[in-house]
Amino acid sequence: MSIIANTDDWLQHGFQPISLAALNGKAAMLERLDNKYVVDATVLKHAAGALAEAFDMLEIDGLRAFTYETCYFDDASRRSYFDHHQGRRRRAKVRLRRYAEAGLCFLEVKLKDRRGITVKKRLNRDPGTFGMLDKTALAYIDDVYRAQYGQPFPHMLTRVIDMRYRRMTLVAKQGGERMTIDCGLQFYTPDARHAVDESLFILETKSANGNGVADGILRALHQHPTKRCSKYCVGTALLNPGTRHNKFLPALRKLGSLPGHDVLRRLHNE
Repeated sequence: MSIIANTDDWLQHGFQPISLAALNGKAAMLERLDNKYVVDATVLKHAAGALAEAFDMLEIDGLRAFTYETCYFDDASRRSYFDHHQGRRRRAKVRLRRYAEAGLCFLEVKLKDRRGITVKKRLNRDPGTFGMLDKTALAYIDDVYRAQYGQPFPHMLTRVIDMRYRRMTLVAKQGGERMTIDCGLQFYTPDARHAVDESLFILETKSANGNGVADGILRALHQHPTKRCSKYCVGTALLNPGTRHNKFLPALRKLGSLPGHDVLRRLHNE
């Protein structure tokens, strides 16, 4: 949490606040082109001033950094993981996300359309159901998959990985663009866990054309998108040594983490 505390001085307080309702009114961004960047605190400090001129930061009840708890679902063959690894256009990522401070929970299904644009569908859920897919959730997954791809959802899902991190969310003052700043990432299963160095941040820009204001600010600092930087896929590779992960190596290296290294702590050895 030390990095979060430090960002309170040099990042959080540099931005004007925006409410959740106003943010959603300006940029819900459920259909968007995404770019992800892995940067260290020094780069983010250099970018903060320019970002604060163009973006406001989400604030709820005086808080600007929020805890996200997410569990991902996949089938026994990790089809979602390998579809992403192979770059398949027709793919789905299914997760339950709980917003700790707000006490909210959503089922989210992320799909790709023919243009490669991310389409996110979400269903409000009782936080007490976190970690479980009941009949209502499974029916929703099937419905949105059919609507996007014209066929029933083909996989039997089980809970495969959990993660936790802190997020700050920016929205462009002119609207139509968002950016998230994630840090303190932790991945875990019942058998293993991995924590990413807290000095590293995953930035995700979300815009209509994939070349927004935030992308330009980062490009001016010689930062370029990190390809295939899915948190689910990175976590799966880290917690399952031996799983094919060569397409995710650039993201893993930037995060200072490679499968099988001694930074992976097996719970039964702790």
